[in-house]
Amino acid sequence: MTTETFADFGLHPDLVQTITELGFTDPTPIQQAAIPLLLAGRDLIGQAQTGTGKTAAFALPILHRLTPRQKGVQALVLAPTRELAIQVAEAIQRYGQGRGISVLAVYGGQSYQLQLRSLRQGVEVIVGTPGRLLDLTNQGSLDLSTVQTVVLDEADEMLSMGFVEDIELILDRIPTERQTMLFSATISKRVQGLSARYLRDPETVSITPKQLTGATIEQRYYLVNQQDKVNALTRLFEMETIDSALIFVRTRLGTGELANQLTSRGFAAEPLNGDLSQDARIQVLTRYRNGQVKVLVATDVAARGLVIDDISHVFNFDLPDDPEVYVHRVGRTGRAGREGIAISLLTPKDRWQLRRIEDYTRFKLNKAELPTIQQIENHRQSLLMEQLEVWIKRGRCRREREVVDMLVLTGHTPEDIAAAALKLARGDEKKRPIDPITPIKEEHFNPRDRKNERFPRRTGPASPGGPGGRRGGDRDKDMVPLKLDVGRADGVAVNHVVAALAHYSGIAANQLGKIRLDANHTLVDVPEQMVGRLLSKNGAYRIGRRTVNLERA
Repeated sequence: MTTETFADFGLHPDLVQTITELGFTDPTPIQQAAIPLLLAGRDLIGQAQTGTGKTAAFALPILHRLTPRQKGVQALVLAPTRELAIQVAEAIQRYGQGRGISVLAVYGGQSYQLQLRSLRQGVEVIVGTPGRLLDLTNQGSLDLSTVQTVVLDEADEMLSMGFVEDIELILDRIPTERQTMLFSATISKRVQGLSARYLRDPETVSITPKQLTGATIEQRYYLVNQQDKVNALTRLFEMETIDSALIFVRTRLGTGELANQLTSRGFAAEPLNGDLSQDARIQVLTRYRNGQVKVLVATDVAARGLVIDDISHVFNFDLPDDPEVYVHRVGRTGRAGREGIAISLLTPKDRWQLRRIEDYTRFKLNKAELPTIQQIENHRQSLLMEQLEVWIKRGRCRREREVVDMLVLTGHTPEDIAAAALKLARGDEKKRPIDPITPIKEEHFNPRDRKNERFPRRTGPASPGGPGGRRGGDRDKDMVPLKLDVGRADGVAVNHVVAALAHYSGIAANQLGKIRLDANHTLVDVPEQMVGRLLSKNGAYRIGRRTVNLERA
C-alpha cells in the first residue's frame, strides 16, 4: 500500500488535522507499513532505526481506536527508561490533543501521590517503565483489566536491563483479547521469545535504509589511549568547522563529566541524560536547536526521540558494543541530503569492535591522524588573520582608531599597539590548552577472548577457605570483590549483573572485572577507586523487579 498523506489511512479527522498542524506531511516508511496493519487490529513486530517516526506509527492507530472519557485505561505503553517514557507520553498527548485524550507517564523517581491523583482522575493511555507499573498494580492503584492495546517500546533495551520478569507479570494481568505491538531496534532471540509468547500471529515490519550508513557521511576514526580521549577531542574541535555536534558516551555520569571538561577548556557543551527533569531537557534542546549551544553530550537512551536534521558532527567518544547502535548514532548526521561527519575515538582495545562495525556496515572507516600542536597554532593564526581582514574591509573600527590615535600621541608605535591588541584578542586561547597526546600503548588482545577477558569463568575448583568460594589468585591485584545477594538460583545471569551495576551506578560496563555466579550470591571484581561510587548507590540496584544489595565481600 502506497500512502500519499495521513488522510489516506482513514484516520480520525481530528488526528489528521492535528498532525497536519504539527507539520507532518508525508508518512515515513515505518508509518506506511505499520499503520494499516494496526488499524486492522493485527499484532505487530516492528524493527526500525531511531528517527524513523516509530512513535507515531503506533500512537496514531491507538488514538484512532480510543474512546475519549471512557472509564478505565485503554492503552498501555511500556518503555525502558524514564526519559523515553516521558518522550513517548508527550508525543501521544500532542498527537491526540484534538480528540481530548488524557495520557499519563509513570516512572520511578516521581511522586507516587502525583501519579495516583492522575489515575483517580482517569486516563486513557499510560506510558510507563516496568518497575513503577508493576508497583502500582501490586498496590491495587492501577487496574489493567480494561486495557485493549499494549505496546512494548524498545523491547531489546528493556530485556537487556533485566525487565523480562516485570514485563511478563504485567502482560499476564492484561486481558488476552488485546492488540499487542512490539518495537525494537534489534530483534534478538530474547525479543523473539517474548513475542512468541505474548503476540498472536503477528505481522513483522522491518524498515532498513538502503545504505546502513549514508553516502553523505564522512566516517573516520582516531586511535588514542583512553586517558588521551579528551585531549584528542579538543584538538579536533580546534580544526573542525562544527555547526552542531552530538557526542555519544556510555554512561549518564560520563555525559556530565565530559561536558564539564569541554566547557572548562573553552568549548561550551551541555549534557543530555536521564537525570535531567523534563523542563531541563526541553531547555537544553531549545538552546541546541537555536544555536545557543553547539555541543550536546548524550547517552544513546537520552538521544532517542531526538530529531534534528542539521547536526554537522557525530562523535563516538565511547564506541558502542553493538554495530547497529553505531549505525543509529551515525545516522543522526548527513540527513536531508546534507553532508555530515562521524568521528570515532578508538583505543587499541577497540580494534575488534571496529572490525565488527566495518563487517556489519560493509564500509571501511578511514583512519586519520590527530592534528599536531603546530597545525593547531597555525590554524588559530590563520583564523585570526581572516577575522582581522574582514573587520579592516568593513571599516567599522572608528572608536578603536580613536584609541590607537591616543596611544600614538603618548609615544607608542602603531606596531606595538597592534601587537598588544592582538595579545588581548587571543586571551581566550589560554582557556584552550593543547595538551600532549601520549604514544599508543599497544595491548595484546585477542577479540575471540573478549568475553572471557571481561567475565572469565573459574578455571579450577573453588578454594574452600576463600570468601564465597573464590580462588585466592583469581583476582587482579588492583581489583576489589563486591558481593550481590542474588545468584543463579534467582535466575540471574552475568548480563543482568552488568546491566544493573552499570545502569544505576553510572560506571562503564567495561570497567567491571571478573564476575562469578554462585547459587545464592554473585561476586564482582571492581576497580578499587570505584568501590565508593558503587556502594553509594546501594538500595537503588534492581534486577528485574527485585531490589538487590551490594556489599564488600
